[in-house]
Amino acid sequence: MALVAAVFVAGLYGLHRLLALAPDPLVMLPFQSGWRPEEHALSRYHVRWYLSTLLFLAFDVEMLFMYPWAVVVAEMGATAIVEMFLFLGAVFVAVVWAWREGALRWV
Repeated sequence: MALVAAVFVAGLYGLHRLLALAPDPLVMLPFQSGWRPEEHALSRYHVRWYLSTLLFLAFDVEMLFMYPWAVVVAEMGATAIVEMFLFLGAVFVAVVWAWREGALRWV
């Protein structure tokens, strides 16, 4: 059975090589721009932007915790408000620490 599968795959590969047409240059151009890339896509961004991206994602996820809280704050009362201020205090400490470490410096 393995021999039959190997012959089948080799036959399909050979058929493809025999019938393959030259690629259309218009199809091979970069999507929607028509310009040839000058450099690799990953080399365009400096490494300092990755830290900024991670900080943005961390504080964006923080907002995910605030939306459900806004829905139930009226039911839970003062304990929900105290818990949210503790959470926001921890986030504020994280922002101050990132600021002191220079993570928010753009240049």
